[in-house]
Order: sequence, then structure tokens, then C-alpha cells
Amino acid sequence: MSNQLADDTRPEAVLPALGLLAHELHGAPADTSALTESAISDAIVVDGRTDLATARTICRLFRSSGIALPILLVLTEGGLAALNDDWRVADFVLDGAGPAEFDARIRRLLASEDAEGVIQAGGILIDEAAYSARLGDVPLDLTYTEFELLKYLVMHPGRVFSREHLLADVWGYDYFGGTRTVDVHIRRLRAKLGPEHEALIGTVRNVGYRFAP
Repeated sequence: MSNQLADDTRPEAVLPALGLLAHELHGAPADTSALTESAISDAIVVDGRTDLATARTICRLFRSSGIALPILLVLTEGGLAALNDDWRVADFVLDGAGPAEFDARIRRLLASEDAEGVIQAGGILIDEAAYSARLGDVPLDLTYTEFELLKYLVMHPGRVFSREHLLADVWGYDYFGGTRTVDVHIRRLRAKLGPEHEALIGTVRNVGYRFAP
């Protein structure tokens, strides 16, 4: 597993003896480059010890970009006064914590994410356990196949799938209908997403479709 540091690019600067943890660490500056770096990560660690305003901006940027990785915020005790739900972080740890506590909190976040069965990207949140999907705060009224198709696309943001691939993985190999049924369901999904968000499902000419958050 890997964890993303979205401020000081030296992992050991966030917490003493961080190199002793059994995680692969990648550093990134506190700017939009952290978003692309997060593609190889399982969790995000934001250093909010010295610049609370920037840390808050980074946390909100991850969520507004549809990145659903759990965020662990490192704070000083004085910084706790500024922390609220608007930061949209999963948990926090004080900068005086030792490696054992840091490791325990990360493992708890990852276990919680796996248990919840929630998939999120591009403002779409899919709850597999409840078999429900939302766009922001608005529930999406989807049929079974529409739900499965949207879930499949959201699980693989940016990846292009041919109609044949989608038929095999979403409808199943025993489905004997033509590829036109994929086009029909994509059109219905776009209609339910609405004009402002239909572009989330993009068409790659002569290839297929992709989810483009």
C-alpha cells in the first residue's frame, strides 16, 4: 500500500521515524500535482502543521476532483481549532504522535474504506451495499443494468472500454444481444446525469466509452 504526502515532499518531515512504517511513501508538493500523484496511492496524508489555509484547500481540492481516497490530516494541537466537517477528511493525527499510532490510523482508514464498499469519482458516489448511486446530493434512479454499467465505469476512471468489453463484463458472456444495447444504456445514463454532467461519460470515436471525471 502507498500513502500520499501532499505538502513537504520529504516523508520523514511529516512524522519522525516515518521510514519505519511498512508503507511505500510518495511525496508531492501542496498543489494540483498531488492529484495526479494520488493515482498510485491508497491513502492521502496532508501536512497541515504550518499552513492551515493551504492544507484545507488541498483537502477540498481532492474531494471536488472526485478522488475518494481517505485523507489523514497531520495537525498541531493548536490547529485542531480550525478543523471542521468542511475539511472533508477521514481522520487526523497530531504531529507528536509516534509511528505506531500513525500506522494504526492508516490501517483503520483502509479497513473502513474496504468495509463501506463505497466508490466515488467525478462527483458520483456509488454505495454497493445499499445498491444506490448519487450525483452530489441527488439520488440517481437507475435500473439494475444502468447501476452496474455506471459502477463499472466509475471504478475505472479514464479507461476506455469497447462496447464488446462492456457487454462481456457488465451484461455477461451469456448475453446474446448486440452492442447497440450498450449505446442505449449509455444514452439513458447520460440523460439521468443531466445536461451539466452527461459529459462524465465520454465517447471515444471508433473505440467505445470511458468515465471522464
